[in-house]
Amino acid sequence: MQVRFVAARPEGSYTLALPIVGAPPADGGFAGFDAETAETIRRAAAAARFSGDAASVAEIYLPEGDIARRVLLVGVAAGEPSQGDLEKLGATLAARLLTSGETRLVIDISTLALGDKAARAAVAVAEGAVLRSWRHDVYRTRLSEKQKSTLVEIEVVGGGAGADALWADRAAVVDGVSLARELVTEPANILYPQSFIDRVRPQLEAIGVQIEVVDEVMMRSLGMGALLGVGQGSTRPPRLLAMRWDGTGGAQATPLALVGKGVTFDTGGISIKPAAGMEDMKWDMGGAAAVTGAMRALAGRKAKVHVVGICGLVENMPDGNAQRPGDVVTSMSGQTIEVINTDAEGRLVLADAITWVQQRHRPKVIVDLATLTGAMIISLAHEYGGVFANDDALADQLLAAGDSSGDRLWRMPLGDAFDKMIDSPIADMKNVGPREGGSITAAQFIKRYVDDGVRWAHLDIAGMVWASKPGATWEKGATGYGVRLLERFVAENFEG
Repeated sequence: MQVRFVAARPEGSYTLALPIVGAPPADGGFAGFDAETAETIRRAAAAARFSGDAASVAEIYLPEGDIARRVLLVGVAAGEPSQGDLEKLGATLAARLLTSGETRLVIDISTLALGDKAARAAVAVAEGAVLRSWRHDVYRTRLSEKQKSTLVEIEVVGGGAGADALWADRAAVVDGVSLARELVTEPANILYPQSFIDRVRPQLEAIGVQIEVVDEVMMRSLGMGALLGVGQGSTRPPRLLAMRWDGTGGAQATPLALVGKGVTFDTGGISIKPAAGMEDMKWDMGGAAAVTGAMRALAGRKAKVHVVGICGLVENMPDGNAQRPGDVVTSMSGQTIEVINTDAEGRLVLADAITWVQQRHRPKVIVDLATLTGAMIISLAHEYGGVFANDDALADQLLAAGDSSGDRLWRMPLGDAFDKMIDSPIADMKNVGPREGGSITAAQFIKRYVDDGVRWAHLDIAGMVWASKPGATWEKGATGYGVRLLERFVAENFEG
């Protein structure tokens, strides 16, 4: 999608969008139109019962020279519009026009009288429009012309000076979200541990991200028995992907660590999942996708931060060599785990990935992301990701970043009572507790692998990476959840 910020409405053929706060003015006045045309717009809006409710749209065609100009009135909530309001405005227009046959959209936000906030508003509108325009049609070979995306150009009028510079940074973030969505959307026969790395490596290295890969042989030498146990039933060997971006020139010696669960397909292993809906388990690598997308965003906008992104990549399959319920494995940390349920595999992957990054990079702060438990969806539906943390300040930082980015979080508890639920009679711990508090005991399991003195947060995003219906800035399918959250968290708390 090509985005431009312009001072005035351009010449030529395009669809014009006019944001309106409340109902159109009773006197029919619209900037840029003569009195007669403005009155026509007002009457057409009244006939369409357009009241200016947020994200409502009235569509009008106006004769203009040799063409009939399509004009969209789009409602904006009263008061100063928030970032989310502005993104929703752009997204609403993009969704309406994406397959309409229109190729060019001009959004005139000068109707909102935003003053010195106009540049940021223009960028927010563009960001919402581009995010909502994302599609993955790679495997659709029989699309009719009416099903194909046609909108390729968006121009925002009224952003004023500074919009182009702001957009350069936000475009990098949009690229990160798009990468995460692509990874989550790809089927598991295309995206598996090694092909995940092959997919992302060229574009990350091109923008300065250093890549390190730990293969199966190296994992065995390091004692990563927890992660290896998950993958031993698959013919596709696991990998650990480590991405490093230092935009500080060495000023920040210790990196922030972001760790993502990357189970590229999860059958549940021997504790196999029900067949219905199992195809959705291609997105069980949503945490790894979010971390990778965040690294793409941060490096793309040259963030002044030192950060490492770690993805534990593995496929959980049942075969004659698969891990069995009752097996005991030894993690890289030396702690032993009785595997009660092979479908509680993500925490095993994170255990070794977190140990590896602590031994290799000695971070003081770790944030892990994982589509970890169905219990999280029972608790928070598809409205919030859950955040568990051993540090109140870190939890507050993440909650604030969630609010400002739109990737919302809700804090969940930790405690000794929950920790005792995963004690094993024959090993240091078991990988599941009782049915109650399943998300909490999973977080307690991961916490056992965090070194003393390390500030840590676990984000259970099981309900957020995939949507069964369209949202504000996404079509149904992959949402890209987590990328903007992590980018905002870094920007607000770690950039020099």
